[in-house]
Amino acid sequence: MPRRAVIALVGAGLVLTGCGADPATGAQVAAEAERMLEERTGVASEVRCPAEPAAEVGVELRCVLAPEGEGQEYGVTVRVTAVDGDVLDLDVQVDDEPTG
Repeated sequence: MPRRAVIALVGAGLVLTGCGADPATGAQVAAEAERMLEERTGVASEVRCPAEPAAEVGVELRCVLAPEGEGQEYGVTVRVTAVDGDVLDLDVQVDDEPTG
């Protein structure tokens, strides 16, 4: 993935709605990050989040981003910045360098 495409995701916010009182799942967070990344960069990517974020401000979740056709992966930090009922505001930060 071109470096500028990765940087475009840094600091972006997204809103994710969990189902009722249930917390958002790692899969929901990953799907929203994939959608946002493709929308902002035009590059399809797979994002994997192994856990669910707690609905508490300041909680961080580490995920992995694999841009389509790249053969490399990047670390992603998702931080809960606000909670309003079952709506989480998230900040997504993509690492500058690929892992490994």
